[in-house]
Amino acid sequence: MRTPEEFMKTILDFARKNENIRMVGMEGSRVNSNIPEDSFQDYDITYFVRDREVFIRDDRWISAFGRIIMMQKPEDMELFPAEEEGYSYLILFDDYTKMDLTLLELNQLEGYLKEDGLRTVLLDKDSRLEREIIPTDQEYHIKKPSARSFDDCCNEFWNLALYVAKGLGRKEILYAIDHLHLMRMELLRMLSWKAGLDYGFTFSVGKNYKFLDKYLPETLWKELLHTYREDSYEHVWEAMFLCHELFRNTAYECAGAWGYEYPPYDKNVSGFVRHCYEKFG
Repeated sequence: MRTPEEFMKTILDFARKNENIRMVGMEGSRVNSNIPEDSFQDYDITYFVRDREVFIRDDRWISAFGRIIMMQKPEDMELFPAEEEGYSYLILFDDYTKMDLTLLELNQLEGYLKEDGLRTVLLDKDSRLEREIIPTDQEYHIKKPSARSFDDCCNEFWNLALYVAKGLGRKEILYAIDHLHLMRMELLRMLSWKAGLDYGFTFSVGKNYKFLDKYLPETLWKELLHTYREDSYEHVWEAMFLCHELFRNTAYECAGAWGYEYPPYDKNVSGFVRHCYEKFG
């Protein structure tokens, strides 16, 4: 695999030599000083160009960065349409370097800079920027929930529990697992709020809560991992009950610290789930 210095030189040299490219931006984990560098990090690059269609018409120019062994172009997909502006290439090269390259028109620069603080500009041929862009992940920091957001999280969690129990009762395990995943997302949200309660709301737990383990007690972390055992009906029942216990304990702790009310329907839903388990489990 090429070193970061080697690959960044390739990216910037290509841009300097191509008159159509006027600016180069970089986003993501490689501009986040709070994330240790490793070989799995993508290079999230944006080229600001005068004419995007010149690049889109023919992909052969991408070979300047290396031999491609896998590429996805979201804007060209029907089943998985792109969610962001621009035209992008998600590329894996034969030395396993991964680059996500986006093409934007110059008139999209203002929106690019406002959309996300975790980005910077590496090359500005025309001196369009009046100030240095310093990346920050502050907008991704955990935020203390309002009483309303806290209640919404509880409401969604316990409402989804009904669907998990129904799927298990009907012997529809994929349906049940799918809703268990959604329910667990609210548990993860609540656990991230506990992390903020314990350590202060001054950090991010990362995409998909990937750094959450750093902020949870070891026993709690291990219990959370046990909720991912889903290879039988009995294991899904056990995972759901454990999710309930972890959510309840964590939500009680947060509610007590912030003076919020923990919703009474926990008892009602838990009774329904227990009834389903005793009758159909």
